[in-house]
Amino acid sequence: MRIISLDSVKGNELLAKDILNENDTVLMTAGTIVRREYVSRLKDLDIEYIYVEDEIGQGVNLMDSLELQIKEQCQKAVQSILQKYSYENNSDLEEITEIADEIIYDIMQEPEVIYNLSSIRNKNESTYSHSLNVCALAVILAFKLKIPKKKIREIAIGCLLHDIGFSYISLDYQNLDIETCTDKERKEIKKHIIYGYSAIEKMDWISPVSKDIVISHHERLDGSGYPFHLKENKIKIGSKIAAVCDEFDSKVYGNLTSKMKVHDAIDYIVSQAGVKFDFAVVKAFVSSVAAYPTGALVTTNENEIGIVLRQNPKCPTRPVIRIIQNKEGKKPSQWIEKDLTKELTLFITGTILD
Repeated sequence: MRIISLDSVKGNELLAKDILNENDTVLMTAGTIVRREYVSRLKDLDIEYIYVEDEIGQGVNLMDSLELQIKEQCQKAVQSILQKYSYENNSDLEEITEIADEIIYDIMQEPEVIYNLSSIRNKNESTYSHSLNVCALAVILAFKLKIPKKKIREIAIGCLLHDIGFSYISLDYQNLDIETCTDKERKEIKKHIIYGYSAIEKMDWISPVSKDIVISHHERLDGSGYPFHLKENKIKIGSKIAAVCDEFDSKVYGNLTSKMKVHDAIDYIVSQAGVKFDFAVVKAFVSSVAAYPTGALVTTNENEIGIVLRQNPKCPTRPVIRIIQNKEGKKPSQWIEKDLTKELTLFITGTILD
């Protein structure tokens, strides 16, 4: 199974997972043959990517992805809790703690887990998927940094709630880029942290650590962040972790910014270590995130094309790949699997779309 964009659908692809709309109604069931004429209709429904089974994706198991597991396990609950709170000011917001506990439990079952972005995010679910991703990655980093479990739980809750203020934003921000939008739009977007903090400030069940993440996850070490332009040690560790996780997920999925490939987003985070982001947090981040997600098509220094089959937990930049096109530009006559932790002269030079 692998993910392809609708733009690359040629027709006759075999759908590997149900396509759902924002109300969780099944639009197309797994096993359906995807035809070219379906593409424009799916795009009208804000669907950009689909899961397919094909010869190239043979042997790829995206269901092992922590991101996909947590999304399928928790997203509906998070969406329901946050929507009920936004529309009804409902006291059930405290139920978010159960989601934090589930995510922590899942991660504790796999202490060497590599965070592998192998999921689809449609526009209607971006806020909820983003919060889950930030939470899951933050928990992984917090464990790597040997933060006490009680505080990890507080960090997890803060990350799930970090963008709650967007429900009070008065403009449609889904297709905006904070770097290119108008000053008026940018000011309104930046208000989400104030709106969010004001909404939870007096809730006794939310710890100071969690509240600080809501208001400080856009602060940066060099003082270039907002709203208070805090620097270095003035920023608490929970917010330093949330800052890296929020920035990374936003860049990969194009959340208020231009999209980047995963390895480029990692390179950006690394380039800002000690400038905008905490060194220790970035070090934990680099050792925790798969640079080349499972299912990605990659090129090698030997002019081959491969697909990432699985990750090496102790070396997130050197996964196991299967060669689908050799250096002569031909399909191999038999399955060729290469573990880049053993093929030391072979390395990935880039990724290609579909």
